[in-house]
Amino acid sequence: MSDKITEFISEEKIKNRISEIAVQLNEMFKGQTVTVICTLKGAFVFTADLIRQLDFDVRMEFVSATSYRGTESTGKLVMRYPLDNSVEGDNVILVEDILDTGRTLKYLYDYVKEKNPKNLKLVVLLDKPDRRVAEIQADIAGFTIPDKFVVGYGLDYEQKYRYLPYIGVIEPTEEK
Repeated sequence: MSDKITEFISEEKIKNRISEIAVQLNEMFKGQTVTVICTLKGAFVFTADLIRQLDFDVRMEFVSATSYRGTESTGKLVMRYPLDNSVEGDNVILVEDILDTGRTLKYLYDYVKEKNPKNLKLVVLLDKPDRRVAEIQADIAGFTIPDKFVVGYGLDYEQKYRYLPYIGVIEPTEEK
């Protein structure tokens, strides 16, 4: 059996919203150089589509943090992939796929903030405020969604479904 996925946010709506976000960022950072930090793995599709619409100089960085060892949470967040280059004095946009509980994103935001950027903005594709436990909010959110398990457009379920061009709600099914 396979998981049942129902389209929740269409590919067209995602593309339109990314264009709107790019317009906001282009106004904010006109004529400047910006370091865009993509959080791996989920934000890579969103980040790639977003940066192609930016009209300012972009420098790319990638970060990844996890609280898992194998399939078990350790309860402590650790950097799996830290920044390669300094962002001190830079304009920085931290890009994430989903702001859910906020624990991981708060950790990453604080990690980048400690590097002394000139300006730090948080941009997320999806904001799920009903599950928030950490004090953090996005400067720009693509969509605010209810507490549903979503996949597609970079988001996964057990490393599957990142390739979907839309955001879908998943209902995992048990294999018999």
